[in-house]
Amino acid sequence: MSSRRIPVVDIHAHVLVPEVETLAAGREGYLAEQEAHLRLFGERSSEHNRRLFAEEWLLPLTDVGTRLGLMDEAGVDVQAVSVVPTQYHYWAEPAVAANIGDAVNEHIAALVAAHPQRLVGLATVALQHPDLAADQLRRAVRRLGLIGVEISTNAGGKDFSDPALEPFWASAEELGALVFVHPWGCTMGERLASFYLANIVGQPAETTVALSHLIFGGVLDKHPGLRICAAHGGGYLPYYLGRADHAYEFRPESREMARRPSAYLADLWFDSLVYRPDTLRQLVAVAGADRILLGTDYPFDMGVGDPLSRLDAMADLSPEDRSAIAGGNAARLLDLTQPEPTRSPHARR
Repeated sequence: MSSRRIPVVDIHAHVLVPEVETLAAGREGYLAEQEAHLRLFGERSSEHNRRLFAEEWLLPLTDVGTRLGLMDEAGVDVQAVSVVPTQYHYWAEPAVAANIGDAVNEHIAALVAAHPQRLVGLATVALQHPDLAADQLRRAVRRLGLIGVEISTNAGGKDFSDPALEPFWASAEELGALVFVHPWGCTMGERLASFYLANIVGQPAETTVALSHLIFGGVLDKHPGLRICAAHGGGYLPYYLGRADHAYEFRPESREMARRPSAYLADLWFDSLVYRPDTLRQLVAVAGADRILLGTDYPFDMGVGDPLSRLDAMADLSPEDRSAIAGGNAARLLDLTQPEPTRSPHARR
């Protein structure tokens, strides 16, 4: 009988679905989205990203052999695969949005089916159409075998506290689906168009706002079974909750939820992509090592290719906490404990 162990799990890894670009190409909403992203990110960053997609990112996003080889080099047993956020396409009308969701979810399900010991899948849904999103999630989990869904921080002008999103949250809770919150773009506009600030500053800010809506809007009270993991260490939320707690004490409009804001850290998960040992140490201190999942942002340059080395750089991280972050938490959350996977001889343990 094969020995069983806890796999090393990367919760934050992307895939490109070429069919989606065919479905979106030439549509008015797509062209408007492209123009908005150019204004947001600026010409310099946009051109650099185009070059990187062509020269460095396309192959690892589309070729499964390349993906598995890079996973071995990083010491990763299992990736949770989610679509690149540029393919959310929340501008799409229901019919187009349904086709985009089908294309992404069936593509990811096929990848997982071909490599079930190495890959698990996160769906995409038309969050701008909440009833459709709920239906898409049910199909992705029950029929396609995906473990959850990746969503951005708002869609169609709807923040996470918007009552219109109730069908989606209810579906996610009912299914026990992981909801991976990964922003794309920023509502702060052209102030961040220089220096790649739309990504550097804007995307963590978007995550902070989104999680704050979950907390202050009472979504986590109404749906205590939600399994939500925030990319990029949860943005700025975990590190400045003292101000939110202060507002809870003194502002009646900031006290409509059941508990003080900091108490909701125990209801959320965060990926480990915070780059520095001291920042990860602070995340562990405020959220707990049992609430952190390994994340790389594969294969992008704002991600990391050495996630285990970054855990090892925390000299004061206990072996138990290291094991939990490296994969134990994800294994428990997603029921991923499995037989010893086959990896290349040089792969890290």
